[in-house]
Amino acid sequence: MKTRATKQRWKRFLLAAATVIVGSTLWYASSISKRVKDEERAKVKVWSEAIIQRSHLVAYTERLFSELESDERKKADRLADAYRIIDNPPSGMDLTFVTDYLWSNTTVPVLIYDDDGRKLYGINLGIKGSNFDSLRDEMASRFDPIRFDEVGHTVYYDESVRLKELKQAMSELISSFISETILNSASVPVIMTNDTRSEVINSRGISPATLSDPKALKARLAKMANINPPIEVVLPGEGRRLIYFEDSYVLTQMKYYPIIQLILIAAFLLTAYLVFSSSRRAEQNRVWVGMAKETAHQLGTPLSSLMAWVDLLKENKDVDQSMLIEMEKDVKRLHVVTDRFSKIGSQPKLEPGNLGLSVERTLAYMRPRISKKVELNLYGVDPSEPIIALFNASLFSWVLENLLRNAVDAMEGKGVINVTLAQTGDDVIIDVEDSGKGISRSDIKDVFSPGFTTKKRGWGLGLSLVKRIVEEYHGGKISLLKSEVGVGTTFRIKLSA
Repeated sequence: MKTRATKQRWKRFLLAAATVIVGSTLWYASSISKRVKDEERAKVKVWSEAIIQRSHLVAYTERLFSELESDERKKADRLADAYRIIDNPPSGMDLTFVTDYLWSNTTVPVLIYDDDGRKLYGINLGIKGSNFDSLRDEMASRFDPIRFDEVGHTVYYDESVRLKELKQAMSELISSFISETILNSASVPVIMTNDTRSEVINSRGISPATLSDPKALKARLAKMANINPPIEVVLPGEGRRLIYFEDSYVLTQMKYYPIIQLILIAAFLLTAYLVFSSSRRAEQNRVWVGMAKETAHQLGTPLSSLMAWVDLLKENKDVDQSMLIEMEKDVKRLHVVTDRFSKIGSQPKLEPGNLGLSVERTLAYMRPRISKKVELNLYGVDPSEPIIALFNASLFSWVLENLLRNAVDAMEGKGVINVTLAQTGDDVIIDVEDSGKGISRSDIKDVFSPGFTTKKRGWGLGLSLVKRIVEEYHGGKISLLKSEVGVGTTFRIKLSA
């Protein structure tokens, strides 16, 4: 019992140490994860603020571009007005200023053709080669040409080159804003959508399968919105855009890293424990089997001698024959015990037999060898209806003897033991009930463990041996059916019929 208590203390100590190690690992990993999370969140915050500031800058630039665009359109209108004044000048007007204004034009494209379709003049066209006719047609489609009937000339004009450059620059600025928003997203998954969330403008760190599946995309956007509110930006000519983002892949993995680590460690320790436990049990079995067989071997010689002495004493008429009969029973019992030990380690032969008769014989043997104050009863046995089961009579008798001796010890030599047999379907059930002191709840789980005993003297091997014989050798089942302190204990054995 002392050895078992020491083992229990060591188990509790190791369990506490393992709990401390696991707790420390989880705390440290959680601390690292939190620091990384805080750093990434700080980066994402700077990134999101930069997006908002840049969107404001883009909006401000768009307003400036709009003002420049208005100025350039006015300039084109003024140039057209100047050509119209020259075509039909007011009476007495000095055309010097108007002419100077026309010659100072450096941004508005102008083409002048005669009635024969020949190009007479061109400025600010921005093209190389001689493809002026198509350019003239484009100009005519956007602005009404100015006709000089007296000289047979036609003036074609377009919006200024600077205005086109401003539009191109604005388009590139918006495109650059979208690209840099995604590229500089602090390594977090990002999705930019339109204001209805029906179209993905750009993305990063999102699988194509998710982007191509509307349901998956909707679920992902909802998940991202729960983690971080989407950033709203308004882009000139593009409208409102929503930017969704979530924690980075590295941060997500770090959340699960401690759990994965502990699972791997637990799996390794469990495997190691099973390997060493199996090896230890195999070694214990070899020692147990070797000890049992050696015991049977050592008992063989004196047992044979005792049997010879009993035979000699029978021939002596002066010896009380009744004493010899009891002595012969004990010698035969020793022979049975030797036979039992010799069978340990090898698979015994199971044969169908009358289990009730075998139990009855065992109880008959035990009655004169236990206290007279113990009442030993057998129920459920009917000679006219034998209970047939598959068992080894010698080993099963050993099981009952152990249970009965334990019951007698639990009752301290005074009480009632009831053995009940019953057949249910393909199973035979044997209950051994005593009126002893019972087993406490804290000890119930250990009753079949090797080394467990509540006696001041004892090895704690009886019930362990019983369990091995019933379950390993007979393929049955033994359990502690019920036990109540101060009331008694019932063990149940189940065998195949």
